[in-house]
Amino acid sequence: MANSIVLIGMPGAGKSTLGVMLAKESARDFIDTDVLIQVREGKTLQDILDESDYLNLRAIEEQTLLTVDLSHHVIATGGSAVYSEKGMTHLKSLGPVVFLNCSLAELRRRIHNFDTRGIARRADQSFEALFEERNILYRRHATVVIDCDNKSQETIVAEILAQT
Repeated sequence: MANSIVLIGMPGAGKSTLGVMLAKESARDFIDTDVLIQVREGKTLQDILDESDYLNLRAIEEQTLLTVDLSHHVIATGGSAVYSEKGMTHLKSLGPVVFLNCSLAELRRRIHNFDTRGIARRADQSFEALFEERNILYRRHATVVIDCDNKSQETIVAEILAQT
């Protein structure tokens, strides 16, 4: 039964913060796939990147996404989850996929640790290039798109509940 809500979006879009709020409002449990990866690997995302590379982190992320089989949850994904077709197909089977859409300017305002945050990207890839690349994927995989700029967290949660 597809009764979970899956959140996708850029780092800094609010997936984890809004996910907890959404879980409380909808009487669902909450899980963050980045935390699942860290627990599984016994390392932070940045440690994984430092010890290998972004492609290894994405492979670990895909394996983790494919093991998530949760009903009645709010699932906050890592920003790079959308690179995995298999992972996203699986997540879509659990419930609607909500893209938390923030502008580049808003994300820049929120993120100050781009280089140490554990973001799966090429070493030479700027935040702008990553934003452009991922935005296409987020829109392709989204069931629902929620524009988040200039809105309170409560308003965003209410919009998600109204559209899922």
